[in-house]
Amino acid sequence: QVQLVESGGGLVQAGGSLRLSCAASGRTFSYYIMGWFRQAPGKEREFVAAISWSGGSTTYADSVKGRFTISRDNAKNTVYLQMNSLKPEDTAGYYCAAKTTRWVAATSGYDYWGQGTQVTVSS
Repeated sequence: QVQLVESGGGLVQAGGSLRLSCAASGRTFSYYIMGWFRQAPGKEREFVAAISWSGGSTTYADSVKGRFTISRDNAKNTVYLQMNSLKPEDTAGYYCAAKTTRWVAATSGYDYWGQGTQVTVSS
């Protein structure tokens, strides 16, 4: 069992930056693949980024490549999403997720979810 709590969301102008944090507790954090998803009103939940348990592998949605960076600090049981060059279309609730399955399926199959943090990008 893993509990996830996101923080760092807020209101930012287009072109600005935010860093989201996800603090994990419960079972050993180091061996979980961690992901970020987002969901805008009226839209399906969308994969954003994922990072392997060691931090050695990452993957990103095409829409955020070059702008967002996922990282983790296993000593602090925390995963981060650095978001730069934000666009109004990035506006969504952002959710942290965790799973223990294979990296090849990093974009789906997550078992544990946080409650989300809102990111709003104004134009």
